Amino acid sequence: MRIVSLVPSLTLTLFDLGLDAKSIVGRTPWCIHPSEHVGEVPVVGGTKTPTRSKIRAAQPDLVVMDRDENPKEIYDWCADEGIDTFVCEVKHPNEVPAMLRELSSRIECHKKGEELARELETVLAGCGEAGSRGIVVPMIWHEPLMAAQSGTYSAGVIEALGFSVPRFEAKGTGYPVVSAQSLNTHDVEGILLSSEPHDFALNEGEAIADAMVAEGGKRPWVKCIDGEALTWMGSFSARGIIKLGEDLASFGQFP
Repeated sequence: MRIVSLVPSLTLTLFDLGLDAKSIVGRTPWCIHPSEHVGEVPVVGGTKTPTRSKIRAAQPDLVVMDRDENPKEIYDWCADEGIDTFVCEVKHPNEVPAMLRELSSRIECHKKGEELARELETVLAGCGEAGSRGIVVPMIWHEPLMAAQSGTYSAGVIEALGFSVPRFEAKGTGYPVVSAQSLNTHDVEGILLSSEPHDFALNEGEAIADAMVAEGGKRPWVKCIDGEALTWMGSFSARGIIKLGEDLASFGQFP
């Protein structure tokens, strides 16, 4: 089977499921893991702007996509071209095991897929109850200031660790522009600064905390976190949750 992956975390997942560069025949430049192998896979364009002619030239049997990361136009084009697709639509880590089983079934790597799914289920079973450690917000962009709200995978990772993540808006992408005032309105107690897509510096987070105090709110604690652990779903989910759990062990209130 020849596969083009337009999702960085799922490119890693495909390798972890046992495929190699002979089977994975196209990727994006953001598909950087596993670093020792992805260099052998040709780049077919970005997650938002894949080059259709390069995808066609790769002659894939399957294009792996994500509903949020990749444009629907590429999905529609694949359908018109008669190219089969796998579309990931995961909003919480507890949905990842089913996705791993489905993807591994599609590429006939059942045994390894089941192993990865059960590994994540074990990790999730050991996590705390959502909301028991206070209200926090994962920041993903600086200008404008943007956050991942409840209902996104990133927020789900944080919720799996026992925190609560607010929902700032009922509609939209799930990544709203926020302000010191809106953070205070939702009684935010902690600010998580992701290293991607914007690589936050601690002083940027302290400035957010200063602004919240200036608006009459309480000063939140601030912590820089690994963006890959926050956002990369699939085979990396278990490792990401474990890493963030260790990094945040001294933050928030345990029941």
